[in-house]
Amino acid sequence: MSPQPADLVQHVPDAPADPAGDAQWAATARQSLAHADARLCRRFEQGDNIERLLALRTRCVDQLIQQAWRRCLAGADGLSLFAVGGYGRGELFPRSDIDLLVLGEPHVQQASEAALARLFALLWDAGLPASHAVRSAAQCVQAAADQTVLTALIEARPLCVAAGAQQALARAVSPTLIWPARDYFLAKREELLLRHQRFGDTADNLEPDIKDGPGGLRDLNTLGWMALRAFGVGDIDALVGLGHLGLDEAAALKRERAVLARLRFGLHLVAQRAEERLRFDYQKALAERMGFADDAGNLGVEKMMQGFYRSAAVVRRISDRLLQRFEEQFDGEASPEPVGDGFSLRRGYLSADDPLWPHGDIARIFALFACWARTPQVRGLHSLTARGLAEMLDEIPAYTEVDAAVREQFIALLRGPRAVDTLARMARLGVLGQWIPAFAQVSGRMQFDLFHVYTVDQHTLMVLRNIGVFAAGRADERFSIAHEVWPRLRKPELLLLAGLFHDIAKGRGGDHSELGALDARAFCAAHGLSATDTDLVAWLVEQHLRMSVTAQKQDITDAEVIHRFAGLVGSRERLDYLYLLTCADIAGTSPKLWNAWKDRLLADLYFAARRALREGLEQPLPETERVQEARASVRELMRALGHADAVIERQFSAMPDESFVRFRPEQLVWQATSLMEVARGGTLVKARRIAPESDALEVFVHSPDRDGLFAAIVMTLDRAGYSIHRARVLDGPEDTIFDTFEVTPAGSFADGDTARLELLLRKALAGNILVLRPARRVIPRQLRHFRFAPRIEFIENAEHARTVLNLVAPDRPGLLADVAHVLRDQQLRVQDARIATFGERAEDQFQLTDRHDRPLTETSRQALRDALLACLEPDRTPGDPR
Repeated sequence: MSPQPADLVQHVPDAPADPAGDAQWAATARQSLAHADARLCRRFEQGDNIERLLALRTRCVDQLIQQAWRRCLAGADGLSLFAVGGYGRGELFPRSDIDLLVLGEPHVQQASEAALARLFALLWDAGLPASHAVRSAAQCVQAAADQTVLTALIEARPLCVAAGAQQALARAVSPTLIWPARDYFLAKREELLLRHQRFGDTADNLEPDIKDGPGGLRDLNTLGWMALRAFGVGDIDALVGLGHLGLDEAAALKRERAVLARLRFGLHLVAQRAEERLRFDYQKALAERMGFADDAGNLGVEKMMQGFYRSAAVVRRISDRLLQRFEEQFDGEASPEPVGDGFSLRRGYLSADDPLWPHGDIARIFALFACWARTPQVRGLHSLTARGLAEMLDEIPAYTEVDAAVREQFIALLRGPRAVDTLARMARLGVLGQWIPAFAQVSGRMQFDLFHVYTVDQHTLMVLRNIGVFAAGRADERFSIAHEVWPRLRKPELLLLAGLFHDIAKGRGGDHSELGALDARAFCAAHGLSATDTDLVAWLVEQHLRMSVTAQKQDITDAEVIHRFAGLVGSRERLDYLYLLTCADIAGTSPKLWNAWKDRLLADLYFAARRALREGLEQPLPETERVQEARASVRELMRALGHADAVIERQFSAMPDESFVRFRPEQLVWQATSLMEVARGGTLVKARRIAPESDALEVFVHSPDRDGLFAAIVMTLDRAGYSIHRARVLDGPEDTIFDTFEVTPAGSFADGDTARLELLLRKALAGNILVLRPARRVIPRQLRHFRFAPRIEFIENAEHARTVLNLVAPDRPGLLADVAHVLRDQQLRVQDARIATFGERAEDQFQLTDRHDRPLTETSRQALRDALLACLEPDRTPGDPR
């Protein structure tokens, strides 16, 4: 038996009293509320029904507010008190707003002004920070011209009311007077769509909003408001009786609402404030409080978040159908327009002509998606057809349980028009997860890091969407050569299958690439693909990270690196498929991850590997021949610009031979022509955009060499607000340096102005560079939750007489500048650097020598290790081994 409010709220005297006693009343009321909240918190942790907890807290607050009203306004005739908004709805979470309406005529309001001020001050002192409005019925009509005000008023619940006040308020907000039901529906639907757009139209981000995000509690509230305004019912079960919801749909909405409400209740407890976003600050603590434990395959926080994402997806799916039914209620059904195969368009929505469709037949469902794909004018799925599909969802067999003809239907969808759209629709409607059970396992699955900003299933759909961009056949500025590679694909559907399966084994433990390749192989074999095609798809899934890792972590200007990669790929066909899959995968991981620099990096690796495959893998071209080839290419380009051979050769003599194998011809032309602006022994700083529409910049610095130069450049770029993605450090003739940096704006003050950046660098390098210090930066909130011990590794590069430093550390603003400062203080020279960042992880490599260009001794290594750890972990105990 649930306790009555008196069991939770201690007795607080509520008789009218002199204001002098208000402080004591407020203190007692505050203590009583804290006692009640503590009891509710314990019951929450014991797993009590969330609806009961919300109702109990509402009744507790009701009692205190009613006591305060009687204390302050017992003799005030003509005033009434209503709970409105979420409080009026009876949903009071631990830190929810308490919205109140005082209803009374203007002269009564004026006479009671002091008493009302006393009431609201008393509530605040009691720990009830109420928001309030004081209006007459006529003023309510005026205010309700704003539909958000109307929404709060239509849920008004009486607390202390005079006779006839409730009826007066109902008349003031009646649809016959203001906001007819259809107008209100259209306004709330538009509000919902705009709210979804504000969140990127996806609930699948790292820190979702439980209340206002797509599929959140606000979506459920919106459906309730529409039903209340249109039909006068405020209960889901009533919509079942009216025929707008099925019993299964109503049960699903109640179930998912309970999941979302429980998360929100717990979030308020953990955050100790009205927090609605599942921020990293609270996710782990909330998961622990709600009983989600880590296991071998998944973190507890990942399990909790997967539950949220799945609930949000169900809410969105059902709310889409219900919104359409409301629309049909207002606008009526239109005459069907047949589109073939037993389907018609009804007001633009695709509908099955047979009211009993799909008769438990998966083949009929695939026929629906095929019709949808070839009918571009479809607005969506008709609500009754969508309901028929939803009712059969649990009965849809997996691909292993049907005959070959049905599996061929699925493959036909991949080969048909708008295949990417078809897969996205199947995923959103739940069909894809039934057909491929492994896909259902990653539905809503998040990874607790900053690298993957979408759940696995949403990321997969993003990858497929990018493949759809390639298939359009048009040049896209984000993917410079994808439109040239795409037409070479022998069977584009194989790339779709690779994209579909590339991450499907995440969360199972083990290598997801290897496990996913096994899944892909089984799927392709079952669907009748040839051994050649099956091998290709499985290989792509198994190797889908290889090109990205090679491009970002290795030196792709090194002939040995290129030949190893080309040897792994083995053929031009596999290279084409892998290149496109890699581009789609990186760009589908995070909106911020793909940029012009990564586009060019992958294109460079693609062309280098293609050349290696064309020339043969037995023997890489000697470096001297590569230099001669590059010089010839650059010479022709410079001749085309009008430069004489003598001038060209003079510029070549000032450039290191290594630059001709490390840079593309057009970069070398830019460097060579830029050097004409400076006399021998001078300093040159040049910056340019990597691509016309990109914010990525390439920065070239030529200068007499001196200790601390690398650190000075890095620290200056950092102070200017730029993040370094790549650094190429070369020694030139006559003790000069040829340093190239590829950077992107990381701060709002980095405006991309190349002239300003050049001036800033020239000014810094003209002074005493040894006095430069890294800027102090605040670590972003999200990064604080992903700390881990840095890893430092030293490797000898005997060929070049250098020591390679591999550093893996938590990323943060100014990290590279701090590391460069340590290297300078240790009197070390940076001969080359590779910079890579993956979410919260920085994985950087430096080729180092001492001041005499010799590899580091063991003593120097240990000193560097200690200095780096002191910089990266200032709180580390000295002598702590790492």
